[in-house]
Amino acid sequence: MVEEPGVSERDNILGRVREALRVPVPAGATAKLPDVSAHRRVMPAVGPSAEEQWRLFEKNAAELRADFRVVADQAAFGAELKALCAAEHWQRVASHKGELTDPACRALGLPVLFTDAPFDKRELAGCDAGITECDALVAQTGTVVVTSRSTGGRALSVLPPHHVVLARRAQLVADLPAAFEALKARYGANYPSMVSLITGPSRTGDIERILVLGAHGPKKLTILCCP
Repeated sequence: MVEEPGVSERDNILGRVREALRVPVPAGATAKLPDVSAHRRVMPAVGPSAEEQWRLFEKNAAELRADFRVVADQAAFGAELKALCAAEHWQRVASHKGELTDPACRALGLPVLFTDAPFDKRELAGCDAGITECDALVAQTGTVVVTSRSTGGRALSVLPPHHVVLARRAQLVADLPAAFEALKARYGANYPSMVSLITGPSRTGDIERILVLGAHGPKKLTILCCP
């Protein structure tokens, strides 16, 4: 398509869309899924055993400047949150209803803004920490996978300056294809409207290649994991 002088960029874009829609789709054609084997060939190798994958996740999390802590059991989440609260002088936190978050937030003993119900985004931005569950931990990249279904919506893991993730060791997967397979198994046709891959605290190195944390989201990421 030739762009005409004096035509706005919006008109050009819509023109390309209309042109593309005129191309017929062959009968019976279906979308091709990406070849995950190709992904696994170019990404760093992941050990076959659960223990090797666990050590790799720990290593990657440390290199990404995430605070990764293994706790003895689910009851220990509350004690870890209290320690963070004392160190950072939290006044209020935000969270969502969940099997891990509910008892941990009760043990913390602070006012909690729950994002499962209607809430004011300005109040959420004013909370000292956002406490969420997750869908998976990815050994290959040190990534935490969250969705709008597992973390109380879209904003909870983004607005507060400190994101605390509560996870179970059973949620560890080898790589991103395995993580998406886990999402498909968990949600089926009722897929979440948002999937976010959190690989360390928010950061940027755009200005003079100087690493700055907290540029587009939480400055701190803490991952607490129980057996």
